[in-house]
Amino acid sequence: MTIDQIVRQRYTSKAYDGSRKLTQEQQQQLLDVLRFAPSSVNSQPWHFYAITSDEAKQQIIPAVSEPNAAKIHNAALVVVFATRTAIDDAHLNAILEKEQQDGRFINSDAREGMDKGRRYFVGLNSTSAEKQREWMARQAYIALGFLLLSAATMGLDATPIEGFTASKMDDVLGLAEKGQTSVVVATVGYRSDADFNAKLPKSRLDQNEVITLL
Repeated sequence: MTIDQIVRQRYTSKAYDGSRKLTQEQQQQLLDVLRFAPSSVNSQPWHFYAITSDEAKQQIIPAVSEPNAAKIHNAALVVVFATRTAIDDAHLNAILEKEQQDGRFINSDAREGMDKGRRYFVGLNSTSAEKQREWMARQAYIALGFLLLSAATMGLDATPIEGFTASKMDDVLGLAEKGQTSVVVATVGYRSDADFNAKLPKSRLDQNEVITLL
């Protein structure tokens, strides 16, 4: 199946078959998708909470709006996307050291240039704490997009969920003490026969209304 066919066929699932689980291989592929998602200047300001157990699902359901509770309960995988509450020197240094270990620098000048450039762009988006949080949230949404499309290529259904209370989710997962905050949630699994959205035709504005070729 081509990517064009996939994007035309995928949709946001409204109901999941709770009896169908992911294989270990499927789960690991999705975790790899999250870990290897791109971020501005490789800032990786995120942490992903991958939830598969019924106990963990029940723990977060009180933070989710009622229409989404059943999706959380029945999905094979639930991902809570969190970002750091602030990007600090320790995080930037950890990224730099990992890049060094992975062989990204041909010499010390390359290492210094990467560090300097990254700190510059982080600074551009950190003129206020709110602006930095918004910038980090945008990075998390890049990872969300990767997850949604990757799930579709694997024959899985997925749902992005903004219908939750971040403060409650943060409390349930103990994110404040970890220096993190929740941004968005996604569910992945197999749709059930009760998924009405699967029976509806996809609807999007015409290309000339949303795309301008220059």
